[in-house]
Amino acid sequence: MKTVHAYAASEAGGKLSPFTYELPKIEADQVDIKVHYCGICHSDLSMVNNDWGMSQYPLVPGHEVIGEVMAIGGAVNNLAVGDLVGVGWNANSCMHCNQCMGGDHHLCTTVEGTIVGRHGGFSDYIRTHWSWAIQLPKGIDLKKAGPLLCGGITVFNPILLAGVKATDRVGVIGIGGLGHMALKFLNKWGCEVIAFSSNPKKKKEILAMGATQVINSTDPKELEGIAGSLDFILNTTNVSLDWNSYLTSLAPKGTLYTVGAVLEPMAIPAFSLIMGEKSVTGSPTGSPAAIRKMLEFCTRHDIYPIVEEFPLSQVNEAMEHLEKGKARFRIVLKVK
Repeated sequence: MKTVHAYAASEAGGKLSPFTYELPKIEADQVDIKVHYCGICHSDLSMVNNDWGMSQYPLVPGHEVIGEVMAIGGAVNNLAVGDLVGVGWNANSCMHCNQCMGGDHHLCTTVEGTIVGRHGGFSDYIRTHWSWAIQLPKGIDLKKAGPLLCGGITVFNPILLAGVKATDRVGVIGIGGLGHMALKFLNKWGCEVIAFSSNPKKKKEILAMGATQVINSTDPKELEGIAGSLDFILNTTNVSLDWNSYLTSLAPKGTLYTVGAVLEPMAIPAFSLIMGEKSVTGSPTGSPAAIRKMLEFCTRHDIYPIVEEFPLSQVNEAMEHLEKGKARFRIVLKVK
């Protein structure tokens, strides 16, 4: 048995308080990880508040973990004690269904979220299945890498799935925690990148992140000016928008891809799809292989999120900073 020291919410919307729990004897396919850094994702806030109706308390948030392998089960042969690894939204999958066998572990029907029914990385240790402990490339910046494990792969995976090409003209809706990473990825992918933002004051900053052009999403004339020109649009916001305006911005056979957790039904006019053979789709995070590919891409091109760092002891201040919309652009907790 190992005692884990963590911060947990005891009720929906509650503050995080010191919390300890015991890890039983490690199983053959498991890995114990000492947490060095853990990003704070908006999903952590949603889980603390039980916005999605699946939270269990006490709840230890944290699913953007950077840490060091401290113990491995007898069947683990791809990792060794001392390896630096990252853990994202998922911590376990069955490893025998068609999805897992096909490389889509994140689509496994019994996939286990790192903070869904188990305790996450706002702690000194976490335990995962070996397949979701992703070995980090040499030279990666540990202080900034955490948000890549959830937010980063969330916007990188659509680039792979949609077959985005370097010659494509693409758009990103919402330049916040997710969107600013999407800009960096697509810029280094070679695309011409149009950023949609409702805040004109951020234009200079957004261009510095890799956007080719910034469109004021509240100005119909600016939206009309790019009608029929984009091959791919990635929505990172979690609010309802005038979807038809963005569908109109797509070129024939273009794709509107959403990763923002919009809770209301999306109003998609049929003829806006039919007449241009356009599509609307979405995805969750990504497979272990996709995460590895993303981390290698980031290390090669020096792509990292813009982060603010807080010590784990100030986790409530950090969560409040996020909830008030003050994060610029991601928050990382220093644990060790």
